[in-house]
Amino acid sequence: MKVPITVDDHIEGDLNAPFTLVEYGDYECPFCEMVSPIIKRVQKHFGKQLTFVYRNFPQTEMHPYAEIAAEAAELAGSHGHFWEMHDLIYENQEALSLELLFELVEKLGLSRTDLKNTLENKTFEKKIRNDFNGGVRSGVNGTPTFFINDLRYNGSFEYDELISALNHTII
Repeated sequence: MKVPITVDDHIEGDLNAPFTLVEYGDYECPFCEMVSPIIKRVQKHFGKQLTFVYRNFPQTEMHPYAEIAAEAAELAGSHGHFWEMHDLIYENQEALSLELLFELVEKLGLSRTDLKNTLENKTFEKKIRNDFNGGVRSGVNGTPTFFINDLRYNGSFEYDELISALNHTII
């Protein structure tokens, strides 16, 4: 992984944890949606031993709502609700639309106007582009792509496989 984890990343867990799992994801990618609950189980399994980082990698040529969903998640993150929005988007991915994003923003107690302004001004475009470009520099060419302790993970996204890969990572 070419781009180190910083405080600008979306992080769950302690940065000093012995295991780090970084995902480059796309909110409209069906495989990212499929792996989302598996990541939650992996996090529960490792507890404080795992840091999870999510980075945006919207593939806009295939997924027309991916970038606006990333903007909505970043907006929520600017109000301390990134992970809630992240989870809500994946839980409702089958219905992903502009209207759904407005509904989810309201559900989190945020303003529709703020989302409208964010989308019109592309407020978080630079952050999203930085995530995307860092992924490209790290060899990401599809989603989801994972890195375990800075090394690209090319195995299965199944729970047992991820647990095994993390357990066999040199700390």
